[in-house]
Amino acid sequence: MKERVRVHKVRLGGDEFRVIRPEPSPARLALRDDHHWLSMYVDRAGAERLVALWALAARSARSLIHLPIRANPAPEGVVGVVDGGDGGDGGDGGDGEPVALDLLLLHHSLRFPTASWKPVRSRLDTGRPQTTATPDRDFPDEDAIDHERRFYRSYRDHLAFDIAAHTLFVVGSPTAFREHGTALRGLVDEAPSFPYRFPHAGHFCVELNSGPWARIRNRRRLSATLHIQYSADWRV
Repeated sequence: MKERVRVHKVRLGGDEFRVIRPEPSPARLALRDDHHWLSMYVDRAGAERLVALWALAARSARSLIHLPIRANPAPEGVVGVVDGGDGGDGGDGGDGEPVALDLLLLHHSLRFPTASWKPVRSRLDTGRPQTTATPDRDFPDEDAIDHERRFYRSYRDHLAFDIAAHTLFVVGSPTAFREHGTALRGLVDEAPSFPYRFPHAGHFCVELNSGPWARIRNRRRLSATLHIQYSADWRV
C-alpha cells in the first residue's frame, strides 16, 4: 500500500516530534464523538486510505500519524452531526450534540502527553513531501489472532482512546495496531460486496474497542468503542 504524505518536525521545549499527515487529507472520512460512542464514516476510497495509514502507524513507532478530518461532513442521513470548532481541549459538545474530531494514531511507547498536541499542531510547517509504502497484506489473517487472550489480565496489547483539542487519540503497540488492522481490512475486502451478498441486512461496520471488551467507558468516561460504518453512496 502506498500513501502520499507530508512529514513535519516540530520542537516543543526540549523535545522534537515527527508528525506525518496524508497528502491530500482524506475527503470521505469523518469522525464524531456522539457521547454514547465514537462514530467514523468511510466510503471505499476513505477505507483504503484509512487502512494504508493504519498500517503506516503500526510501523511508525516514533511518529504521530495525524488525519486532519474534522472539517469533513458526515454522509447524508447521519442525524445531529455538527462541527466541533477548535475551542477547548475535550470532546464535550456541551449541549449533547456530536462533535467533529481529527484522528491521531501513535504508539504508547512515545508517552506523548495529550496536552501537548494543541501546541504541536499549531507549530506544524508545510512539511516535506514523501511517498510511504507498506505491504499490501501487513495485518495477520483473522484465524491467526488469538482473541481469547485479550481477556487475560496479563494482556497489554489493547488500544487506548483519549480526546484532546478535538482530536481522537488512538494509542497502541505494534501488535495492537496490526491485529485491529485485520478488522479494518474488512472495510476494503468485504464491505463493497456486502449489500449484494446480504441484501436485507443493515450497514457494514467494524468496531474497535479500547481496553478489555467488557468495558463500555474508559477511565475518563470516554466511549470505549469506535464504530466505523461503511457508506458506499456518500452524499452530503
